[in-house]
Amino acid sequence: MIDLENVSFSYAGINALKKINLHIAKGESISLMGPNGCGKSTLLKLINGIILPDSGSYKFNNEEISRKKLENTSFSKNFHQKIGFVFQNSAVQLFCADVYDEIAFGPRQMGIDEKEVETRVNDCLKLLSIEEFKDRPPYHLSGGEKRKVAIACVLSLNPEILALDEPMNGLDPRTQRWLLEFLVKLNNAGKTLIISTHNLDLVQELSKRAILFDDTHTIIADMETKKILKDIELLKRVNLVDEHYLA
Repeated sequence: MIDLENVSFSYAGINALKKINLHIAKGESISLMGPNGCGKSTLLKLINGIILPDSGSYKFNNEEISRKKLENTSFSKNFHQKIGFVFQNSAVQLFCADVYDEIAFGPRQMGIDEKEVETRVNDCLKLLSIEEFKDRPPYHLSGGEKRKVAIACVLSLNPEILALDEPMNGLDPRTQRWLLEFLVKLNNAGKTLIISTHNLDLVQELSKRAILFDDTHTIIADMETKKILKDIELLKRVNLVDEHYLA
């Protein structure tokens, strides 16, 4: 589904991604791992079409993603409906007066009939067990509740791919466990997952494949998650564990 060939990107001349080659197939569950500032969040933004490569190519379903393509309303709607992005700080993507309108916003932007919008919203409220929040302003919710609403907003478009940036950050252990099990169910149902995470305790449950970055903003390993977690020297090299870590 996703093909990146020699992709590079920089912010104001500072490298964020350097010659990235990555291929992701339908139905995979992938963790992006590496130190802070290595390019994980930038890669997720690029996959979601929020930014575009400075060089190299990004193809989605064998079609190159370009500024010109995304300026085409029909193409852009179709593309963004297939990839859902949950930001690290869920609050930044919540801006409506109540939770119902938050979840309805995406389908409405896609021109979906209001009756179908209502069905989708109610289905998502039920799926994430947040029916009681329906009429609440998002800013009155806790961090974990906001994360659930952000995920519901994405799922209301029924995307093929879910990209999540540090989804476990700031969540209590119970909510982390709930979210992990929920994401595994989505993957088992056929959704492709791309998850940026530092959480080594949960990463093997979240994904079967791991992509490891280092501070040069390049991919230094692409292998089964369980194999990366056993390579302690490699994890030490990228500062994901210290010398006292036990696998």
